[in-house]
Amino acid sequence: MQAIIRFAIATNAALYRLTNGMVGGSLVGLNVLLLTTTGKLTGKPRTKPLCYFEEGRNYVVIASNGGADHHPAWFLNLKNDPAVRLRIKDAEFSAMAEVSDPKTRERLWQKLITLSPHYIKYGKKTTRQIPMVLLHPHHLGQ
Repeated sequence: MQAIIRFAIATNAALYRLTNGMVGGSLVGLNVLLLTTTGKLTGKPRTKPLCYFEEGRNYVVIASNGGADHHPAWFLNLKNDPAVRLRIKDAEFSAMAEVSDPKTRERLWQKLITLSPHYIKYGKKTTRQIPMVLLHPHHLGQ
């Protein structure tokens, strides 16, 4: 099953790149970006398509992991090294990741469920608090 999930994620990311987000660019009412982190154990780049929404000049991604009781690997990677790369449609740039504090997280969570009520079930499915991650972009084109 893990191999099928990895294949689906890699296929989604490849189609996103090929079509500049025309395929795979939205899901459950949110836009999708490609987040590249540095593997905590391998040191290799790891890219995942993730739903996001905008918060001022920043982007917010959700470490829901489908409501699983453990954090997704990309979240552990960026906690280890918060320097990340983003691709939104045909634009690529670097950013710094910041896990939101509890007060900000609650505000962002409320905004998320307004934009995409689908996430309510993920919150109910897990005993962990799903982290909200702010991505602070550097200058576009870097």
